[in-house]
Amino acid sequence: MKVCFLGGARYSQPLDAASEKKWRLLSKIGEMFIIGFSQDFRPRKFTQHAHFYLLPKFPLPILRYLTMFTAGPILALWLILRRGVRVLVAQSPYEGFAAAIAKVLARLVGLQVVLIVENHGDFEVSLFLQRRVRCRSLYRWLMRRTARFALRHANLLRAVSNSTRKQLETWSPGKTIVQFPAWTDIEAFLKAGESEKARKPVILYAGVLTPLKGIHHLIRAFARVVREFPEARLEIVGRDENPEYAEELRREVARLGLNGRVSFVGEVSQVELANKMHRSCIFVLPSLSEGLGRVVVEAMATGTPVVGSCVGGIPEMVQDGLTGFLVPPGDEEALAERLLWLLKHPQEAEDMSRRAREFARSFFSSETYLAGYKRLFEMAEEVLKSP
Repeated sequence: MKVCFLGGARYSQPLDAASEKKWRLLSKIGEMFIIGFSQDFRPRKFTQHAHFYLLPKFPLPILRYLTMFTAGPILALWLILRRGVRVLVAQSPYEGFAAAIAKVLARLVGLQVVLIVENHGDFEVSLFLQRRVRCRSLYRWLMRRTARFALRHANLLRAVSNSTRKQLETWSPGKTIVQFPAWTDIEAFLKAGESEKARKPVILYAGVLTPLKGIHHLIRAFARVVREFPEARLEIVGRDENPEYAEELRREVARLGLNGRVSFVGEVSQVELANKMHRSCIFVLPSLSEGLGRVVVEAMATGTPVVGSCVGGIPEMVQDGLTGFLVPPGDEEALAERLLWLLKHPQEAEDMSRRAREFARSFFSSETYLAGYKRLFEMAEEVLKSP
């Protein structure tokens, strides 16, 4: 089977270790073509387990959307006509709009194509929590129209959590939904958790720097923590996806007198992130909205207790009081209390770590991930065979 994925992911040439492992795995069940973005302004085309067609990464999000909406359908249609692709996988309803256009155009020339639309997060509100959006009403109207167009033309749907499944059920009642978690190189995190390293009083956050992730609430909660636990440190790992917001965070750190206690690390490799997680005593994900929260299970795999917001798929992974703690999103007082409790109760935190690691081992595996896509593609084949 020949399958084309369309998504907003950015890829390097050669692939990073986690992406290399993912596409090497998926190449076992078909020939894969990927339409995504490069790491810079330069478009790229290369093959490494899969065939990559990378669009230039413009700095403004609106330009990236326009690039996908214009170049995406053309590339997908070319792959349908010239390379025999018969399954399109859109990694959100918005990339699904581009894929749906290619599907409609292919039908005009007599070719049947199956469209699978995935939902990795709350596509209705997440964008507005990531950055300031001008003309919000117009933007919201356009987003809803594009999402509805994509989901109307979708043959199959994929969710990564119960919350994303419910959203798809609301938007596309009656359509078949296959659910399995987003990809993670879980073995790298399990391996990091095997070493016997002394944990430091470091609280770790990892993810992109956008308002959606609630990092401003974390910094304010941390300011309360250091009043009672002055040796604590906060490490913020991730890409400045929203430079304006990232600068606001740095100003907030200075305003609260936390310089020297809070560090901004930037983006790191999966192996380095796994080691940082293992060396930290707490991992925290204070998101205001989340599809699954993949970094949660990655931290748990290293044997690190998690404090996460009670949103999206996080409660599906964190069992409150057993493998970590759940707090209401934006509740800085509750977040500070849970962080302090873990810092002050190292033995109980270690027990949580052990249970968290056991859960992570059972929650995700490369085999179940591959089986999820294999099932989807088998269903797609049945659609193609139907009259």
